[in-house]
Amino acid sequence: MATEPLSGIRVLDLTNVLAGPYCCYQLALMGAEVIKVERPEGGDLARVLGADPDRNKAGMGISFLAQNADKKSVTLDMKSAKGKALLKRLVQTADVLVENFRPGVMDRLGLGYEVLRAENANLIYCAISGFGQDGPRRKDPAYDQIVQGLSGVMSITGSPDTAPYRVGYPLADTVGGLTAAFAISAALNANPRGVFLDIAMSEAVISTMGWVVSNYLVGGVLPGAHGNENTTSAPSGTFATADNPINIAANRDEQWQALVQHLGREDLLQNSDYATREDRKRNRHSLREDLEATLRTRPSSEWVNELNALGVPTGQVLTVPEALSDEQLAGRGLIGSLSVHGEEMKLAGSPVVMDGQRRMPRTSPPPLGADNAAIWLELGLSSAEIDELKKEGVI
Repeated sequence: MATEPLSGIRVLDLTNVLAGPYCCYQLALMGAEVIKVERPEGGDLARVLGADPDRNKAGMGISFLAQNADKKSVTLDMKSAKGKALLKRLVQTADVLVENFRPGVMDRLGLGYEVLRAENANLIYCAISGFGQDGPRRKDPAYDQIVQGLSGVMSITGSPDTAPYRVGYPLADTVGGLTAAFAISAALNANPRGVFLDIAMSEAVISTMGWVVSNYLVGGVLPGAHGNENTTSAPSGTFATADNPINIAANRDEQWQALVQHLGREDLLQNSDYATREDRKRNRHSLREDLEATLRTRPSSEWVNELNALGVPTGQVLTVPEALSDEQLAGRGLIGSLSVHGEEMKLAGSPVVMDGQRRMPRTSPPPLGADNAAIWLELGLSSAEIDELKKEGVI
């Protein structure tokens, strides 16, 4: 079994911050050789982002560490004539190039797809942007929260009293990055390979909103913010207990019946407001109050164990630290340890398990320009030429 399906694939990562770096990190975890091409002055902006000021000062911010293991780093001033020439030489050796500049930037640099395709006809060129390479918003900034707002996500997040609300992590960046990694993986299977991939974060997000979008387009139902309620069924949502909230998804009639019977609330089966699935959906708020009157009498862990045993899907609502320490996650090894410049650090591996094996990062996120000598020597430059390029600020 090939545990590194992208072994032998070279990816040039010209990206910054999150969507592009996350995409390329997934490719690296699958075995691709990923070379970050960074600005000589500071490199990827994520190097100075994160919750630890000292790491930021050192150019190894937590935001950078999170998705740049298993990569190499070279520095290159792509505005200079020598820098452009070096990138073209590097492209000749690559299978994939990923960039997340605003549309048109690479063309203005004289390094757009048509120019680079002339250097390598089989190049898979992936451009990640907020809204795509054309259209009236093509040059709008691709910040995650901006994309969340313009894609409609914020309008359906939160409750009717609190919406619009942003999703609590960079959803658009991450979904955009995953979409790009998927597209690149598909393009690698094509023959011939050369292609231009136009990935819009907004479109990637809207694509994941399948039911919400279809309910509007097909059913004419205006999407809204419903808090923790699952609008397709009831009781299906978040419920209070004696300590912590739990999620219950009693979507089928037999699950609804098992739930109320276990709670000793058979009287609810006789209530005409809850007689059918549609009745329960219409009266979901009063139904929650009726159920919580009993659920609040005992702790969440007891309800979770008992209801799941009865076939009523139930789960605790965990904090991030609780989720990371949960025996289910911990037992499957998503989080691994890696020595990062002498410091033991925990990082997430690939979310994919292949034949029982999970690909974990093996090399540290690189210091800025750590692989300059090795990569540029490989391209045929001499040590003297590399030293001269450094003096000139090209690398």
